[in-house]
Amino acid sequence: MCFRGGAASSVPKTRKRRSEQEFQDLLRRLELAVEASQIGVWEHSIGDDKILWDDQMHRLYATGRKDRMVSAETWTMSIHPDDRAQAEAEFDEAIGARSLYNSQFRIVWPNGEIRHMRSRAHFYEGPGGIPSFIGAEWDITADVLLNRELAEQKSVAEARAVALEESNARIEYAADHDYLTGLPNRRYFDRRLAELGDEDGANTAAILHIDLDRFKQINDKSGHAAGDAMLRNTAARISDAISEADMVARIGGDEFVVLLVDFGGVEALRTIAGDILERLSADIHFGPETLQSGASIGVAWGRAADAGNLLAESDLALYQAKKLGRNRVEFFTLKLQSDLQGERQLAEELKLALSRQEIVPYYQIQVDARTRQIFGLEALARWHHPERGLLLPGVFMKIADEYGLTADVDAAILNQALRDRREWERHGIVPPRIAVNISGSRLNDPQLIEGLARLNIPPHAIVFELVETIFLDDTDESLLLDIDRIKKMGIDIEIDDFGSGHASLIGLVKLKPKRLKIDRQLVTAITVSDEQRRLVASIVEIARALNVEVIAEGVETEEHARLLARIGCDGLQGYALGYPSSAAQTKALLSSDRRPVVRESAELQSAHN
Repeated sequence: MCFRGGAASSVPKTRKRRSEQEFQDLLRRLELAVEASQIGVWEHSIGDDKILWDDQMHRLYATGRKDRMVSAETWTMSIHPDDRAQAEAEFDEAIGARSLYNSQFRIVWPNGEIRHMRSRAHFYEGPGGIPSFIGAEWDITADVLLNRELAEQKSVAEARAVALEESNARIEYAADHDYLTGLPNRRYFDRRLAELGDEDGANTAAILHIDLDRFKQINDKSGHAAGDAMLRNTAARISDAISEADMVARIGGDEFVVLLVDFGGVEALRTIAGDILERLSADIHFGPETLQSGASIGVAWGRAADAGNLLAESDLALYQAKKLGRNRVEFFTLKLQSDLQGERQLAEELKLALSRQEIVPYYQIQVDARTRQIFGLEALARWHHPERGLLLPGVFMKIADEYGLTADVDAAILNQALRDRREWERHGIVPPRIAVNISGSRLNDPQLIEGLARLNIPPHAIVFELVETIFLDDTDESLLLDIDRIKKMGIDIEIDDFGSGHASLIGLVKLKPKRLKIDRQLVTAITVSDEQRRLVASIVEIARALNVEVIAEGVETEEHARLLARIGCDGLQGYALGYPSSAAQTKALLSSDRRPVVRESAELQSAHN
């Protein structure tokens, strides 16, 4: 019994001691956990305004103290001045509601460092029903700074995204618009044209293809700033002439296109095109200058579903407008397409002919006006076409001009003339000088002088004939310098068709040609018109004053020849003296006594045609 009784009485004491020990251990572990978490624990008794802090609270607030009891000012005065009112208000609100207290604020350490705190507490009633809060606080500075950095990075990223979007929009706009005029460009226009065929409700479409006349001259004479002003002004004038539903784009240097949808018929097109033409013909004031241009317009129209062909068709119409003299409106037609296709085919054939040496010189003699002895030849271009036979320049030279082949024809004639001359020399013939045409495009070729030097042309063997309109008074110094170099190579310079243009004495003095050739139109009427005879005589007198020789073209009768010799011409050329002949025929003539038989006009009529 005693054992039992003794045993029974000892168990509760042991368990009590164990429970107290376990409680102390648990409390210690809790304290360690709290300490490890760096969370400060506080208790605030509202009734007697007592505040208890643990050691971690003092460390969080950097007070340097360890006393458990602290004053309310210890907390409030540590709070950042800007956050103090809000923190106190939130605590007062929790007291009034007897509910959860939750706040976030900044504190200022004694050394001035700012920390961010999070504070939470629960309301409870202590002994005697005294209202109290027990809570915890922890330092969230690292989280705040991290969140702030993340927010800043997000803001930066968003700003960059906006900037990128704006940049992409600018790039896209720049890719679709002309930088100078702000109009849509060719890329934008092509896309709009492609979309038009898929649009519902669009029945008809038209394109006005506009090219400024004399724009290059304005650029060259007045400078690129004037040219830019001209383009901007053109863009504004065209835009003012069309509705907002229509579109104008700049697709090239001085090329503009207008796209009209459901425009109301052909007469409406004529009215719109005529209005634009009139607007573009008006003067433009640029500083002290007045710029004058004008435009050529090609028009094509059709079903909106077939709009993809309109640009090419309007381009053909524009080409026709420029070909017919510019400053006009031309409409595309199937006949126009056929004619231009024929011209382009002939141009391709001409390119092939140049490579096959089918372009050859035919020679027309030039004779001394007094002795009638041959002293020169003019090399005239002929085309030995494989299917159409011998073609005269009137058939192909205009095509050569339009397709930029004139310089190639000039070069082909010069090279063949030199070959013919060497062939004649091998047969003991001393050939006279040979005059060959040189076009403005060839004369402006920067490689011309170097190319001529490689040909090793004998001195005074070749003469270059310049059409009167090439030089005039606008000849620049570099061109005159090149002509002077040509002269130093032993190549004479002649002015062809003198009197057909508007050459001046100043132009003659600047160019200093060896001789000039009076145009056949002035020569033809000297046998029946005293006025024409006096005019030709005046040209001869002027040439003598400038020490320039004179050759008269268009000599078709013996009377022509006698009158021109009496007037004072040095040389004569025309069908009365000799037809243009092949190299073989000319070789035979040069082997004779060089005195041609004069043919009368009746015999010349067919040859002249």
